[in-house]
Amino acid sequence: MAKKKKYYVVWEGHEPGIYESWAECQLQTKGYPAAKYKSFTSLEEARQAFFGKPEDFYASAKKKSPKTPYYKDNPAIDQYALSVDAACSGNPGAMEYQGVWIEHGDVLFKQGPFAMGTNNIGEFLAIVHALAYFHKTGEKDVTIYTDSRTAMAWVRNKFVRTKLQKTRKNAKLFELIARAEIWLRTHKYSNPIIKWDTKNWGEIPADFGRK
Repeated sequence: MAKKKKYYVVWEGHEPGIYESWAECQLQTKGYPAAKYKSFTSLEEARQAFFGKPEDFYASAKKKSPKTPYYKDNPAIDQYALSVDAACSGNPGAMEYQGVWIEHGDVLFKQGPFAMGTNNIGEFLAIVHALAYFHKTGEKDVTIYTDSRTAMAWVRNKFVRTKLQKTRKNAKLFELIARAEIWLRTHKYSNPIIKWDTKNWGEIPADFGRK
């Protein structure tokens, strides 16, 4: 299924306007004090919003989520970064993973479910997926946050040290692992991979909310 297109309204930024990609929106808002912007699912909605008051749209968002996450506006966290996480129904079980932008909560990618997987394998694949994406787009300074130290170690070592046994049901998953390991051995990357401090920052933005 093709990813649904979004339009980004920048009310206050380096150059206010309507942009058709997050990358363009980020150029207009990054480093701009108190930037105001929001994504919309149609061009018509974006046009109406651009000529309206940003407070009206922020207000509706606050009603849906009155509690501001701990990580918002936290100087210890890079707001223009990607968070990754995995969820698994059982251990092993049906596993899926995703990458979510911290600043605005948009999902960059989501994969799965994969049969007979584990959380750490999902976290590992999510990190490599993000690294490959940023390598392709040239965004080599974007930070990647994960709450799995195990997955971070596997990425550093370019090898997945799992006790999970390969079976007919999870053969596809092991194929993805092998491809990810090969990618790490054949590509260089400079994106910082940082451990998410769940205790002080709350759940990582990419969390599936199934705890």
